[in-house]
Amino acid sequence: MKIWHNNRCSKSRCAVEILNENKVKFEEYKYLDNPPNASDIKDVLSKLGMKASELIRKGEPAFKENFKGKELSEKEWIEATVKFPKLIERPIVINGNRAVIGRPLENIKNIL
Repeated sequence: MKIWHNNRCSKSRCAVEILNENKVKFEEYKYLDNPPNASDIKDVLSKLGMKASELIRKGEPAFKENFKGKELSEKEWIEATVKFPKLIERPIVINGNRAVIGRPLENIKNIL
């Protein structure tokens, strides 16, 4: 398993705790330290079963300053997440070909 993780995010830290409590072996991917490329984003979107616009954190300053009120294509939203990885909703827990966003945290139990 793998978790797209941000240590500064309380939900992300709680997700790590859930994985540890369930004795799950996982890899932490600190996506803000090593931002994903477009291929990584497309892959995780496929596993999540969602569109890039659904992965966007609309409360982030980068969203409000650059994208609020704009209609972007799927490719443009993917490019936005590559350029501004803070826009990516978190945490994302990946298990094989499936993934969930850990908001609410109960979603994580569905993928264990």
